[in-house]
Amino acid sequence: MTAIKHALQRDIFTPNDERLLSIVNVCKAGKKKKNCFLCATVTTERPVQVNVVKVKKSDKGDFYKRQTAWILRDLAVVDAKDANKENPEFDLHFEKVYKWLASSIAEKNSFISCIWKLNQRYLRKKIEFVNVSSQLLEESVPSGENQSVAGGDEESLDEYQELNAREEQDIEIMMDGCEYAISNAEAFAEKLSSELQVLDGANIQSIMASEKQVNTLMQLLDEALKEVDEIEYKLSSYEEMLQSVKEQMDHISQSNDLIQLSNTNNVKLLEEIEFLVNYLDLSKGHIKALTDGDLSSSKGIEACTNAAEALLQCMNVALRPGHEELHAVRQQQQQFRDLREQFARRLTNHLNNVFVQQGHDQSSSIAQHSIELTLPKHLPFHRDLLRYAKLMEWLKNTDREKYEGLNKNYVDYISRLYEREIKEFFEVAKIKMTGTSKEGKKFGLHGSSGKLTGSTSSLNKLSVQGSGNRRSQSSSLLDMGNMSASDLDVADRTKFDKIFEQVLSELEPLCLAEQDFISKFFKLQQSPALPGSVVQTDSNEVDGGYLSRPHNLLGDKFSVPSEKEETSIIRSMMIKVFRCIEPELNNLISLGDKIDSFNSLYMLVKMSHHVWTAENVDPASFLSTTLGNVLVTVKRNFDKCIWNQMKQMEDVKISKKSKVGILPFVRGFEEFAELAESIFRSAERRGDLDKAYTKLIRAVYNNVEKVANESQKTPRDVVMMENFHHIFSTLSRLKIACLETERREAKHKYTEHLQSYVIYSLGQPLEKLNHFFEGIEARVAQGIREEEVSYQLAFNKQELRKVIKEYPGKEVKKGLDNLYRKVDKHLCEEENLLQVMWHSMQDEFIRQYKHFEGLIARCYPGSGITMEFTIQDILEYFSSIAQSH
Repeated sequence: MTAIKHALQRDIFTPNDERLLSIVNVCKAGKKKKNCFLCATVTTERPVQVNVVKVKKSDKGDFYKRQTAWILRDLAVVDAKDANKENPEFDLHFEKVYKWLASSIAEKNSFISCIWKLNQRYLRKKIEFVNVSSQLLEESVPSGENQSVAGGDEESLDEYQELNAREEQDIEIMMDGCEYAISNAEAFAEKLSSELQVLDGANIQSIMASEKQVNTLMQLLDEALKEVDEIEYKLSSYEEMLQSVKEQMDHISQSNDLIQLSNTNNVKLLEEIEFLVNYLDLSKGHIKALTDGDLSSSKGIEACTNAAEALLQCMNVALRPGHEELHAVRQQQQQFRDLREQFARRLTNHLNNVFVQQGHDQSSSIAQHSIELTLPKHLPFHRDLLRYAKLMEWLKNTDREKYEGLNKNYVDYISRLYEREIKEFFEVAKIKMTGTSKEGKKFGLHGSSGKLTGSTSSLNKLSVQGSGNRRSQSSSLLDMGNMSASDLDVADRTKFDKIFEQVLSELEPLCLAEQDFISKFFKLQQSPALPGSVVQTDSNEVDGGYLSRPHNLLGDKFSVPSEKEETSIIRSMMIKVFRCIEPELNNLISLGDKIDSFNSLYMLVKMSHHVWTAENVDPASFLSTTLGNVLVTVKRNFDKCIWNQMKQMEDVKISKKSKVGILPFVRGFEEFAELAESIFRSAERRGDLDKAYTKLIRAVYNNVEKVANESQKTPRDVVMMENFHHIFSTLSRLKIACLETERREAKHKYTEHLQSYVIYSLGQPLEKLNHFFEGIEARVAQGIREEEVSYQLAFNKQELRKVIKEYPGKEVKKGLDNLYRKVDKHLCEEENLLQVMWHSMQDEFIRQYKHFEGLIARCYPGSGITMEFTIQDILEYFSSIAQSH
């Protein structure tokens, strides 16, 4: 490789004033291996230019030629492929990436090292070296600002190291003094050698002259050493003197540490004593309030509340380790426990007495409220008891057993009170519904018990007794057609609706107020909370870090219930307190249904509204659940009412001697729909009504067809036409959205049977003429042309004139008059369809007349044969007949 390097320098680079610094034998990676050389060169002229030159062996001989050259400053990246593993491949990133494969790893490393050195010296580190071993670069780090980098090419770089300014100046001065240096180098070298010898001799003489000064310096050093020995001796004596002082100071330091430790212990002892005194001390005023405080007055209750909270704080103090071993602390804790037990017992007894007294006081006002159909208000009682709410919370946190005992006693006392009030309230409501207590006996009401007695069968046997008596039998669509009882029904139903609404309106605020009171008084969280209820927070945290949840004196006697469990407790209490509401409501609903089955419509709307309101307030509340259960009963009664109406339709019987007219259940459906629409006008939900409509209308349609088929006096088409016309008119007037399809069906059936009856009643008023033309149409159908029909013997013009003469206008009018009388007997007056029917018959008769005229014109053209009456005559016949009747 050295021979090649010298050959390349001589043949290629020296002629171009370049110096070859490094060379590597490479070939292009991934292609056919055609070897070439990459050379790193610098120019000998200033400014210095560094190049990377690709040299390739000529194909024509053994000499080398310069193929490609790149300026080093254009080189962006040198990628050695792998810094940890030896790899002969490397990339040079000029304007594009050149991939090379070196013949040996040593040549590759030497070439990359040279590139790095040139980059450091001339390009100020502009080239990026990737995947190059740090060890390779560390070997090339420069040792000074103006020195060349170390490495395998150091000698080469030293040969062309740049001179600094001072060296250049000295050389120029020397050359100025020896002008012949350039022309006679040997003479110049000899002169420099002689001058160097002169300088060496002068240096030797100078060294020899300085020997005396060195001897003088050595003497001074010996004297200095003696002085140092004396100083060390004095320092040793001083150290012995200070040793005794050090021992005394150590003794004093130990004494100070003991004093400091004693002071620290005293401070900590004082803190512990202050802690116990501050947090385990209950004032005499609080003790007196707990033992003898007045639980009846507001001031006394407030004092007891403050004392109870202070006691709870003292009992909840988180004692530090060792405190419980102190006799005074144990004694104080025992006193707190005794005070807690004593006050809890006194509070429980007092509240039990308050519950009992409230039951007696409230009973005196029941009679007055019952007369007015209102429930007594418990707000004053709730307001008085809420003064004890904080004490109840204290009792809940300190003595769960007594707290639950108070809970049970309250439910027992208040449930008996509510049961008396509610039963009296419902008794009055039932009496008001039935009119008087005497009439109420018909429905099983006895005295003031408010209970329904008697069998259902006896109630069902009650019937209308005179126009002044109430109707106790269940209403039906058949009965609704009776106008004499309709006004009485409306008044009674309106009265029932008001009473039922009053009952629900009284129960709703009563239940909500009681539930809200239970939540606040017994400190039970509601989820979700009722409007106006207070959400209690934990009051056991006290600033200072010494207080926590009760665990020292209270222990783990009970676990704090979760919010969901407390909601369940409230619901359980409400069920026990108002256990009579649901049965009483069901009894009232049963009574209303027995008075009039259509009362179920009113009850369904009212109950749905109140359930919807209760669910918006609290879907899981007692009121919402109870009303929801009662609503199920009301829906069952409503469904039963609809089923009864459908059953009565199926059982209807018609008279065989009189015309049918509008069926009672059709008229009853009309009044039912009017009543239902007036009741459900402002209802939030009407899904049940829409389902009932669908069932009823299908039953009406089926039974109308059934009656029409069974009718003997009135033609089937008349029954169908009149009743479906009535249904269509009703549905069009009421505009019930869910029955739009049935409305269109009713119109279709009405039109269909109207046309059928017209054709059936009109029949063939010109019978012989009709038979004559039917024969003509049969011939035409057989293939005879219409204009050739007149040549047939049976259908010639003479035969046509003979048939026409049999139907003069007078005979036609007489036949129509008989037809009018017949139709009048079939139709009922109340539906007023006679004129509609007569007009339809007129149109049908004219249609037949025009048909006959058309056949005459086509089959007997030019004969001049016409009917003996005209369309104008027909119109006059129909008009005069209608006016005469």
